[in-house]
Amino acid sequence: MKIGVDVRCFSEGKFTGVEEYAKRLLQEIFLRDKKNKYILFFNSWKESTIDFSWAIKYPNVKLKIFRFPNKLINFLFWYLRWPKIDKMLGGVDVFFMPNMNFSAISKKAKTFLTVHDLSFEYYKETFSVKRRLWHWFIDLRSMARKANRVIAISQSTKEDLKVIYGIKERRMRNIPSAISDSFSQINRNDWKLIEIKEKYKLPFKFILFLGTIEPRKNISALVRAYDLLREESREKFGDYKLVIAGSKGWKFGEIFRTIRKSKFRKDIILTGFIDDDDKPALYNLASVFVYPSLFEGFGFPPLEAAKCGTPVIVSNNSSFPGVIGKGGIMIDPHKSEEIFLALREILSSRALQENLKRQGLNYAMKFSWEQTAKLFLKMIKEA
Repeated sequence: MKIGVDVRCFSEGKFTGVEEYAKRLLQEIFLRDKKNKYILFFNSWKESTIDFSWAIKYPNVKLKIFRFPNKLINFLFWYLRWPKIDKMLGGVDVFFMPNMNFSAISKKAKTFLTVHDLSFEYYKETFSVKRRLWHWFIDLRSMARKANRVIAISQSTKEDLKVIYGIKERRMRNIPSAISDSFSQINRNDWKLIEIKEKYKLPFKFILFLGTIEPRKNISALVRAYDLLREESREKFGDYKLVIAGSKGWKFGEIFRTIRKSKFRKDIILTGFIDDDDKPALYNLASVFVYPSLFEGFGFPPLEAAKCGTPVIVSNNSSFPGVIGKGGIMIDPHKSEEIFLALREILSSRALQENLKRQGLNYAMKFSWEQTAKLFLKMIKEA
Protein backbone atom coordinates (compact mmCIF):
# COMPACT_ATOMS: atom_id res chain seq x y z
CA MET A 1 0.00 0.00 0.00
CA LYS A 2 1.21 3.52 -0.83
CA ILE A 3 0.60 6.11 1.87
CA GLY A 4 1.10 9.81 1.24
CA VAL A 5 1.91 12.02 4.21
CA ASP A 6 1.53 15.79 4.36
CA VAL A 7 4.67 17.16 6.05
CA ARG A 8 4.05 20.85 5.29
CA CYS A 9 3.52 21.40 9.02
CA PHE A 10 7.34 21.46 9.35
CA SER A 11 7.77 24.28 6.83
CA GLU A 12 8.03 27.11 9.39
CA GLY A 13 10.87 25.40 11.22
CA LYS A 14 9.06 25.66 14.58
CA PHE A 15 8.51 22.73 16.91
CA THR A 16 5.25 23.30 18.72
CA GLY A 17 2.61 20.69 19.61
CA VAL A 18 1.59 19.87 16.03
CA GLU A 19 5.16 19.38 14.82
CA GLU A 20 5.96 17.34 17.93
CA TYR A 21 2.97 15.09 17.23
CA ALA A 22 3.77 14.66 13.54
CA LYS A 23 7.46 13.89 13.97
CA ARG A 24 7.16 11.52 16.93
CA LEU A 25 4.26 9.60 15.41
CA LEU A 26 5.88 9.28 11.98
CA GLN A 27 9.20 8.20 13.50
CA GLU A 28 7.47 5.40 15.37
CA ILE A 29 5.40 4.37 12.32
CA PHE A 30 8.44 4.23 10.02
CA LEU A 31 10.35 2.24 12.63
CA ARG A 32 7.61 -0.40 12.81
CA ASP A 33 6.06 -0.56 9.34
CA LYS A 34 8.32 -2.15 6.72
CA LYS A 35 5.52 -3.28 4.39
CA ASN A 36 3.82 -0.06 3.27
CA LYS A 37 5.50 2.62 1.19
CA TYR A 38 5.40 6.22 2.44
CA ILE A 39 5.71 9.29 0.22
CA LEU A 40 6.12 12.62 2.02
CA PHE A 41 4.56 15.70 0.45
CA PHE A 42 6.42 18.97 1.03
CA ASN A 43 6.19 22.31 -0.74
CA SER A 44 8.56 25.25 -0.48
CA TRP A 45 9.11 28.04 -3.02
CA LYS A 46 12.48 28.87 -1.48
CA GLU A 47 15.30 26.46 -0.83
CA SER A 48 14.33 24.66 2.37
CA THR A 49 16.68 23.97 5.27
CA ILE A 50 14.24 21.59 6.98
CA ASP A 51 16.00 18.37 7.95
CA PHE A 52 14.04 15.23 7.01
CA SER A 53 16.93 12.81 7.53
CA TRP A 54 15.02 11.26 10.48
CA ALA A 55 12.40 10.07 7.95
CA ILE A 56 14.13 9.35 4.64
CA LYS A 57 16.72 7.10 6.27
CA TYR A 58 14.11 4.33 5.99
CA PRO A 59 14.12 2.51 2.61
CA ASN A 60 10.33 2.59 2.28
CA VAL A 61 10.11 6.37 2.84
CA LYS A 62 10.58 8.95 0.07
CA LEU A 63 10.39 12.73 0.18
CA LYS A 64 8.89 14.69 -2.72
CA ILE A 65 9.55 18.43 -2.64
CA PHE A 66 7.56 20.78 -4.87
CA ARG A 67 8.57 24.37 -5.63
CA PHE A 68 5.26 26.23 -5.94
CA PRO A 69 4.69 29.60 -4.24
CA ASN A 70 2.62 28.69 -1.18
CA LYS A 71 -0.03 31.34 -1.77
CA LEU A 72 -0.52 30.15 -5.35
CA ILE A 73 -0.84 26.44 -4.58
CA ASN A 74 -3.08 27.11 -1.58
CA PHE A 75 -5.35 29.20 -3.80
CA LEU A 76 -5.45 26.41 -6.41
CA PHE A 77 -6.29 23.82 -3.75
CA TRP A 78 -8.98 26.04 -2.23
CA TYR A 79 -10.61 27.52 -5.35
CA LEU A 80 -10.07 24.97 -8.13
CA ARG A 81 -9.61 21.83 -6.01
CA TRP A 82 -6.62 21.16 -8.23
CA PRO A 83 -3.97 19.79 -8.57
CA LYS A 84 -4.71 16.58 -6.70
CA ILE A 85 -1.99 15.89 -4.14
CA ASP A 86 -2.27 12.10 -4.44
CA LYS A 87 -1.60 12.35 -8.20
CA MET A 88 1.30 14.75 -7.60
CA LEU A 89 2.82 11.97 -5.51
CA GLY A 90 2.40 9.44 -8.31
CA GLY A 91 -0.76 7.89 -6.89
CA VAL A 92 -1.37 6.80 -3.30
CA ASP A 93 -3.99 4.64 -1.60
CA VAL A 94 -4.17 6.77 1.54
CA PHE A 95 -3.24 10.40 2.20
CA PHE A 96 -2.54 11.21 5.85
CA MET A 97 -2.71 14.79 7.10
CA PRO A 98 -1.22 15.20 10.62
CA ASN A 99 -2.83 18.64 10.74
CA MET A 100 -5.35 20.67 8.74
CA ASN A 101 -4.04 22.45 5.67
CA PHE A 102 -5.13 23.48 2.18
CA SER A 103 -5.46 20.36 0.07
CA ALA A 104 -7.15 18.66 -2.87
CA ILE A 105 -7.40 14.87 -2.89
CA SER A 106 -9.02 12.72 -5.58
CA LYS A 107 -11.71 10.19 -4.71
CA LYS A 108 -9.30 7.37 -5.51
CA ALA A 109 -7.34 8.04 -2.31
CA LYS A 110 -8.70 7.76 1.19
CA THR A 111 -8.02 10.72 3.44
CA PHE A 112 -7.02 10.43 7.09
CA LEU A 113 -7.03 13.70 9.02
CA THR A 114 -5.80 14.41 12.55
CA VAL A 115 -7.68 17.11 14.45
CA HIS A 116 -5.80 18.44 17.47
CA ASP A 117 -8.41 20.77 18.94
CA LEU A 118 -11.22 23.19 18.13
CA SER A 119 -9.89 26.05 20.24
CA PHE A 120 -10.47 28.48 17.35
CA GLU A 121 -14.19 27.65 17.56
CA TYR A 122 -14.37 28.27 21.31
CA TYR A 123 -11.92 31.16 21.73
CA LYS A 124 -11.88 33.12 18.47
CA GLU A 125 -10.80 36.27 20.32
CA THR A 126 -7.46 34.70 21.28
CA PHE A 127 -6.44 34.36 17.62
CA SER A 128 -5.15 37.11 15.34
CA VAL A 129 -7.31 38.31 12.45
CA LYS A 130 -4.88 36.67 10.01
CA ARG A 131 -5.12 33.37 11.85
CA ARG A 132 -8.93 33.52 11.99
CA LEU A 133 -9.06 34.13 8.23
CA TRP A 134 -6.75 31.17 7.71
CA HIS A 135 -9.10 28.93 9.68
CA TRP A 136 -12.10 30.27 7.74
CA PHE A 137 -10.49 29.49 4.38
CA ILE A 138 -9.28 26.05 5.53
CA ASP A 139 -12.85 25.19 6.62
CA LEU A 140 -12.04 22.32 8.97
CA ARG A 141 -15.72 21.43 9.31
CA SER A 142 -15.96 20.57 5.61
CA MET A 143 -12.56 18.91 5.60
CA ALA A 144 -13.45 16.65 8.54
CA ARG A 145 -16.81 15.71 7.01
CA LYS A 146 -15.12 14.66 3.75
CA ALA A 147 -12.29 12.67 5.37
CA ASN A 148 -12.61 8.89 5.46
CA ARG A 149 -11.18 8.81 8.98
CA VAL A 150 -10.84 11.62 11.48
CA ILE A 151 -8.26 11.07 14.22
CA ALA A 152 -8.93 12.87 17.50
CA ILE A 153 -5.91 13.07 19.79
CA SER A 154 -8.07 13.04 22.91
CA GLN A 155 -11.56 12.04 23.96
CA SER A 156 -12.31 15.71 24.53
CA THR A 157 -11.50 16.58 20.90
CA LYS A 158 -13.57 13.63 19.71
CA GLU A 159 -16.61 14.89 21.63
CA ASP A 160 -16.10 18.40 20.22
CA LEU A 161 -16.00 17.02 16.67
CA LYS A 162 -19.21 15.14 17.29
CA VAL A 163 -21.08 18.06 18.89
CA ILE A 164 -19.81 21.04 16.86
CA TYR A 165 -19.19 19.47 13.44
CA GLY A 166 -21.57 16.54 13.59
CA ILE A 167 -18.93 13.97 12.66
CA LYS A 168 -20.29 10.43 12.93
CA GLU A 169 -18.85 8.16 15.60
CA ARG A 170 -18.00 5.41 13.08
CA ARG A 171 -15.72 7.75 11.11
CA MET A 172 -13.68 8.89 14.10
CA ARG A 173 -10.86 7.25 16.02
CA ASN A 174 -9.55 8.42 19.38
CA ILE A 175 -5.81 7.83 19.04
CA PRO A 176 -4.14 9.64 21.95
CA SER A 177 -0.98 11.63 21.50
CA ALA A 178 2.04 10.84 23.67
CA ILE A 179 5.37 12.22 24.90
CA SER A 180 8.96 11.29 24.22
CA ASP A 181 10.96 8.90 26.39
CA SER A 182 13.57 11.64 26.72
CA PHE A 183 11.42 13.18 29.46
CA SER A 184 12.41 11.60 32.78
CA GLN A 185 13.73 12.44 36.22
CA ILE A 186 17.37 13.53 36.26
CA ASN A 187 19.75 13.05 39.16
CA ARG A 188 20.21 16.36 41.00
CA ASN A 189 24.01 16.05 40.60
CA ASP A 190 23.84 15.59 36.83
CA TRP A 191 26.02 18.10 34.94
CA LYS A 192 23.18 18.67 32.45
CA LEU A 193 21.15 20.51 35.09
CA ILE A 194 24.02 22.89 35.82
CA GLU A 195 24.57 23.44 32.09
CA ILE A 196 20.92 24.34 31.42
CA LYS A 197 20.71 26.52 34.53
CA GLU A 198 23.66 28.57 33.28
CA LYS A 199 22.56 28.58 29.62
CA TYR A 200 19.20 30.19 30.39
CA LYS A 201 20.35 32.11 33.51
CA LEU A 202 17.85 30.34 35.75
CA PRO A 203 17.44 30.95 39.51
CA PHE A 204 17.68 28.20 42.14
CA LYS A 205 13.95 28.20 42.86
CA PHE A 206 11.35 28.98 40.24
CA ILE A 207 7.80 28.46 39.04
CA LEU A 208 7.76 27.44 35.38
CA PHE A 209 5.52 27.98 32.38
CA LEU A 210 6.66 26.50 29.05
CA GLY A 211 4.71 27.04 25.86
CA THR A 212 3.95 29.52 23.09
CA ILE A 213 3.40 33.04 24.40
CA GLU A 214 -0.11 33.79 23.16
CA PRO A 215 -3.50 34.67 24.72
CA ARG A 216 -4.89 31.10 24.75
CA LYS A 217 -2.12 30.02 27.14
CA ASN A 218 -3.51 32.49 29.70
CA ILE A 219 -0.09 33.58 30.94
CA SER A 220 -1.45 36.89 32.27
CA ALA A 221 -3.50 34.97 34.85
CA LEU A 222 -0.34 33.20 36.00
CA VAL A 223 1.49 36.52 36.37
CA ARG A 224 -1.35 37.88 38.53
CA ALA A 225 -1.30 34.69 40.63
CA TYR A 226 2.45 35.10 41.09
CA ASP A 227 1.89 38.65 42.34
CA LEU A 228 -0.62 37.36 44.90
CA LEU A 229 1.83 34.69 46.06
CA ARG A 230 4.68 37.16 46.57
CA GLU A 231 2.45 39.77 48.23
CA GLU A 232 1.15 37.28 50.79
CA SER A 233 4.56 36.36 52.16
CA ARG A 234 7.73 37.96 50.88
CA GLU A 235 9.75 35.99 53.40
CA LYS A 236 8.25 32.58 52.63
CA PHE A 237 8.01 32.84 48.83
CA GLY A 238 10.49 35.65 48.11
CA ASP A 239 13.11 33.22 46.76
CA TYR A 240 10.78 31.91 44.05
CA LYS A 241 11.05 33.53 40.63
CA LEU A 242 8.63 33.08 37.73
CA VAL A 243 10.17 31.68 34.54
CA ILE A 244 8.15 32.05 31.34
CA ALA A 245 9.79 29.95 28.65
CA GLY A 246 8.87 29.74 24.98
CA SER A 247 8.65 31.66 21.74
CA LYS A 248 6.27 34.50 20.96
CA GLY A 249 3.06 33.50 19.20
CA TRP A 250 0.39 35.97 18.12
CA LYS A 251 -1.29 38.79 20.09
CA PHE A 252 1.34 38.64 22.83
CA GLY A 253 1.30 42.39 23.54
CA GLU A 254 -1.21 42.19 26.40
CA ILE A 255 0.85 39.50 28.12
CA PHE A 256 3.97 41.66 28.13
CA ARG A 257 1.97 44.64 29.39
CA THR A 258 0.76 42.51 32.33
CA ILE A 259 4.36 41.53 33.09
CA ARG A 260 5.51 45.16 33.00
CA LYS A 261 2.72 46.14 35.43
CA SER A 262 3.74 43.45 37.93
CA LYS A 263 5.27 44.68 41.21
CA PHE A 264 7.68 41.78 40.94
CA ARG A 265 8.57 42.13 37.25
CA LYS A 266 12.28 42.02 38.12
CA ASP A 267 11.72 38.45 39.29
CA ILE A 268 9.91 37.37 36.11
CA ILE A 269 12.35 35.78 33.65
CA LEU A 270 11.63 35.40 29.94
CA THR A 271 13.95 32.80 28.41
CA GLY A 272 12.70 32.86 24.82
CA PHE A 273 12.89 29.70 22.71
CA ILE A 274 13.94 26.49 24.49
CA ASP A 275 15.81 23.81 22.55
CA ASP A 276 14.03 20.45 22.63
CA ASP A 277 17.07 18.73 24.12
CA ASP A 278 17.02 21.21 27.01
CA LYS A 279 13.37 20.77 28.01
CA PRO A 280 13.78 17.69 30.29
CA ALA A 281 16.44 19.47 32.37
CA LEU A 282 14.31 22.64 32.53
CA TYR A 283 11.34 20.68 33.90
CA ASN A 284 13.59 18.92 36.42
CA LEU A 285 14.96 22.23 37.68
CA ALA A 286 11.51 23.76 38.25
CA SER A 287 9.84 23.69 41.67
CA VAL A 288 6.38 23.55 40.10
CA PHE A 289 4.99 23.69 36.56
CA VAL A 290 1.89 25.79 35.79
CA TYR A 291 -0.15 25.49 32.58
CA PRO A 292 -3.33 27.59 32.89
CA SER A 293 -4.34 27.26 29.22
CA LEU A 294 -7.90 28.14 28.26
CA PHE A 295 -8.17 25.19 25.88
CA GLU A 296 -6.01 22.31 24.64
CA GLY A 297 -6.70 19.30 22.46
CA PHE A 298 -4.06 17.34 24.35
CA GLY A 299 -1.45 19.52 26.04
CA PHE A 300 2.09 18.15 25.88
CA PRO A 301 3.90 20.34 28.48
CA PRO A 302 1.97 19.22 31.62
CA LEU A 303 2.57 15.54 30.82
CA GLU A 304 6.23 16.23 30.01
CA ALA A 305 6.67 18.00 33.34
CA ALA A 306 4.86 15.22 35.21
CA LYS A 307 7.11 12.60 33.62
CA CYS A 308 10.10 14.59 34.86
CA GLY A 309 8.74 14.38 38.42
CA THR A 310 7.68 18.03 38.64
CA PRO A 311 4.41 18.91 40.45
CA VAL A 312 1.86 20.22 37.96
CA ILE A 313 -0.92 22.81 38.16
CA VAL A 314 -3.22 22.67 35.15
CA SER A 315 -6.59 23.96 33.94
CA ASN A 316 -9.74 21.96 34.63
CA ASN A 317 -11.02 22.26 31.06
CA SER A 318 -10.94 20.56 27.62
CA SER A 319 -8.58 17.54 27.50
CA PHE A 320 -6.79 18.00 30.83
CA PRO A 321 -9.09 15.92 33.08
CA GLY A 322 -8.61 12.94 30.76
CA VAL A 323 -4.89 13.44 30.21
CA ILE A 324 -3.61 14.57 33.62
CA GLY A 325 -6.41 13.43 35.94
CA LYS A 326 -5.22 13.22 39.53
CA GLY A 327 -1.63 13.70 38.39
CA GLY A 328 -1.89 17.43 39.01
CA ILE A 329 -3.89 20.10 40.81
CA MET A 330 -6.67 21.43 38.59
CA ILE A 331 -7.74 25.06 38.68
CA ASP A 332 -10.24 27.34 36.97
CA PRO A 333 -7.97 29.22 34.52
CA HIS A 334 -10.21 32.29 34.69
CA LYS A 335 -9.48 32.71 38.41
CA SER A 336 -5.97 33.84 39.29
CA GLU A 337 -6.87 33.28 42.95
CA GLU A 338 -7.18 29.54 42.34
CA ILE A 339 -3.76 29.42 40.66
CA PHE A 340 -2.33 31.35 43.62
CA LEU A 341 -3.90 28.98 46.17
CA ALA A 342 -2.59 25.92 44.30
CA LEU A 343 0.90 27.42 44.17
CA ARG A 344 0.80 28.22 47.88
CA GLU A 345 -0.32 24.70 48.79
CA ILE A 346 2.35 22.97 46.71
CA LEU A 347 5.24 25.21 47.72
CA SER A 348 4.26 24.93 51.40
CA SER A 349 3.93 21.14 51.56
CA ARG A 350 6.70 18.63 50.88
CA ALA A 351 4.20 15.79 51.30
CA LEU A 352 1.92 17.25 48.63
CA GLN A 353 4.86 17.70 46.28
CA GLU A 354 5.86 14.04 46.64
CA ASN A 355 2.28 12.86 46.19
CA LEU A 356 1.85 14.89 42.99
CA LYS A 357 5.15 13.55 41.67
CA ARG A 358 3.99 9.95 42.14
CA GLN A 359 0.53 10.55 40.70
CA GLY A 360 1.90 12.57 37.78
CA LEU A 361 4.39 9.87 36.84
CA ASN A 362 1.64 7.24 36.91
CA TYR A 363 -0.50 9.24 34.48
CA ALA A 364 2.40 10.17 32.19
CA MET A 365 3.46 6.53 31.80
CA LYS A 366 0.09 5.67 30.24
CA PHE A 367 0.96 7.52 27.04
CA SER A 368 3.56 6.20 24.58
CA TRP A 369 4.28 6.79 20.90
CA GLU A 370 4.61 3.03 20.47
CA GLN A 371 0.96 2.58 21.42
CA THR A 372 -0.11 5.57 19.32
CA ALA A 373 1.68 4.16 16.24
CA LYS A 374 0.14 0.71 16.77
CA LEU A 375 -3.36 2.20 16.87
CA PHE A 376 -2.66 4.22 13.73
CA LEU A 377 -1.37 1.20 11.81
CA LYS A 378 -4.35 -0.84 12.95
CA MET A 379 -6.63 1.87 11.51
CA ILE A 380 -4.70 1.79 8.21
CA LYS A 381 -5.13 -1.97 8.02
CA GLU A 382 -8.85 -1.76 8.71
CA ALA A 383 -9.34 0.86 6.01
